[in-house]
Amino acid sequence: MKLGIVGLPNVGKSTLFNAITQAGAESANYPFCTIDSNVGVVSVPDKRLDKLQELYNSKKIIQTAIEFVDIAGLVKGASKGEGLGNKFLSNIREVDAIVHVVRCFEDPNVVHVDGKIDSLRDIETINLELIFSDIEILDRRIAKTTKGLKADKKLQSELEILKNVKEVLESGKSIRTMEMSEDDWNFVNSLDLISSKPVIYMANVSEDDLANDGSDNEMVEAVREFAATENSEVVVICAQIEAEISELETDEEKIEFLETLGLKESGLDKLIKSSYHLLGLISYLTAGPQEVRAWTIKNGTKAPQAGGKIHSDIERGFIKAETIAFDDLVDHGTMSAAKEKGLVRLEGKEYIVKDGDVILFKFNV
Repeated sequence: MKLGIVGLPNVGKSTLFNAITQAGAESANYPFCTIDSNVGVVSVPDKRLDKLQELYNSKKIIQTAIEFVDIAGLVKGASKGEGLGNKFLSNIREVDAIVHVVRCFEDPNVVHVDGKIDSLRDIETINLELIFSDIEILDRRIAKTTKGLKADKKLQSELEILKNVKEVLESGKSIRTMEMSEDDWNFVNSLDLISSKPVIYMANVSEDDLANDGSDNEMVEAVREFAATENSEVVVICAQIEAEISELETDEEKIEFLETLGLKESGLDKLIKSSYHLLGLISYLTAGPQEVRAWTIKNGTKAPQAGGKIHSDIERGFIKAETIAFDDLVDHGTMSAAKEKGLVRLEGKEYIVKDGDVILFKFNV
């Protein structure tokens, strides 16, 4: 999974990226200090793996991971090449979802690119640039499809979808607000349009607003109301707190630090949960003496395709999937004990893998 972190200059975007990836992207109080796309990979914590390692006495744990891309700050006119617009737009087309950092804090020492803080205006600035860029792509695709219509009448349905999407964009709304059939969505997604990508709005607040999840912050509430109109998610974070957490060495220190702030989890943990929910992702597990591992798949994935995440041979030569729910395995301690109770199942090609399934694939090629 690849997430692109975007936002206007000086909203805390690179501070957040540095904190959650510890990748060291340059952070400074002026626009465009991040001139290249910075990439960091973050392991997804899963306490189930620790328990499986105990049960199997495994040599190592391999967690699934999220790739974060810190994309250079965007300004008005980016779709026309202003600022670092062209670079920004090319990088963002490659991600699975957008993490849009929105400034929801006052600080006279941190300048705002537009001179005044306004969370909804900031969101609109970026969203409109993405919309303008998508309209340009649609115009070219509509012209090409219209030309091809003379030779292939089947393109008529595609042309209608393209025109409908453009009409929505010209009204100032993103494609993700639209309702379409699964087939139409598959076609639209093939166009690689930015405003069709799912979004998590990260409301960056002061430390004082963090404990109550920004409920007393008018800017945060405005972001929540806007996000609801397009079925996007909102995560409230404090980039400075995340930076302090990232400097702590042990999990115990991090937990203690969060408790002193009245928090149960870090902003990174909240972001990971939100991204899995937004993208409809789950994890299944594999376990053995060499390693225990989590594998991320789309919810609704069938067993052969889930096995294909490990190796294409498993999908190609799939026979059965020996499957047990994580909780059942832990409750009984061993696979042998669970088998005696009839809790280990042999699932076929049509089985839809569930979150927390512990699976041993049987295949032959």
